[in-house]
Amino acid sequence: MSNRTFVIGVGMSKFDKPGTKEGDYPDWVLEAGTRALQDAGIPYERVEQAYAGYCYGDSTYGQRAIYGLGLTGIPVVNVNNNCSTGSSALYLARQAVKGGLADCALAVGFEKMERGSLGMKYTDRTPAMDKHMTRMFELREMEQSPFAPQMFGNAGRDHMDRYGSTPDHYAWIGWKNHKHSVNNPYAQFQDEYTLEDIKAAKMIHEPLTKLQCSPTSDGAAAALVASERFVDEHGLWEGAIEIAGQAMVTDMSSTFDENADCIRIVGYDMSREAARQAYEEAQAGPEDVQVIELHDCFSANELITYEALGLAEEGHGHELVDAEATTYGGRWVVNPSGGLISKGHPLGATGLAQCSELCWQLRGEADARQVDGARQALQHNIGLGGAAVVTVYRPAEG
Repeated sequence: MSNRTFVIGVGMSKFDKPGTKEGDYPDWVLEAGTRALQDAGIPYERVEQAYAGYCYGDSTYGQRAIYGLGLTGIPVVNVNNNCSTGSSALYLARQAVKGGLADCALAVGFEKMERGSLGMKYTDRTPAMDKHMTRMFELREMEQSPFAPQMFGNAGRDHMDRYGSTPDHYAWIGWKNHKHSVNNPYAQFQDEYTLEDIKAAKMIHEPLTKLQCSPTSDGAAAALVASERFVDEHGLWEGAIEIAGQAMVTDMSSTFDENADCIRIVGYDMSREAARQAYEEAQAGPEDVQVIELHDCFSANELITYEALGLAEEGHGHELVDAEATTYGGRWVVNPSGGLISKGHPLGATGLAQCSELCWQLRGEADARQVDGARQALQHNIGLGGAAVVTVYRPAEG
């Protein structure tokens, strides 16, 4: 039997504003994990390993979260990779299955967050992103805005200065993703705005207004990864989605060297290399994909990621906005879920929520969000500090 790997079940909780969601993180993981198991049609006892992703919490929250699903003594590994934590858990689950160490592994991600912009918890040690910040402040003056929108907003400014994109391009991305989320019952926000509403919202760090920034969120998501043998033995071909290609890439010298601009500081080269590797494994390219979930933590990152993923040549991402090529009726549908901007961004859960959305799309189960003719899907999840995970999915062929 081959070492092909498949997602056989996905599930998630609704994402909500911190402090408003009923229950606690073990309840949300129980909900998401139970849905994934029911989706696959297998009992928890068939899971051989688990990877639990979260950024905020004590060191064994993963065990506490998963124990609600069952107490079977399996290995549970806690995962933290900043905003790419969920897809990092998925990556590890897939590695275990692909390497023949398990036939069925669970990846879960969750977060219980505080309201407001993210900040540093530990100020008595070297910050994880000191090299990123040092290089950025060599290029642009420090401002009073929160550090995350400052970093991604500065990437947008670099793109505007060098390639001619405008604030309107970034506002359109915010408008698009809020519009997409109207049809997503799991989304934190399900309100449609006008383009003028997006542009008139509170400025966070030019060119980014509040409605172009992902919010802090509470919630959980889960995915079950299985081998070809497991899928065959349990008759799961109909709903199985193959992970045809996947790669994780961390920062390279180009993130920090004398040629690094703000676009590279926020992970452009990581994303580009991860996409190259994932496409190569899948023997596919951006032209073969119909639906994409990418890491729009800020609208500026969605635009530069168009280029990193090969949807547009470097410096031409805003032309996709001009052509409305990344929404329904365009060349691709990007972030049909509403993306991080509107669906929400509970850091540990985001990558697995993206996986869930794309599995539903490829099965034709996305209801009013369904992308017609979705046969291949692409996922991009990035965390500064840093790690980018890119995954290519396609329906299983037994």
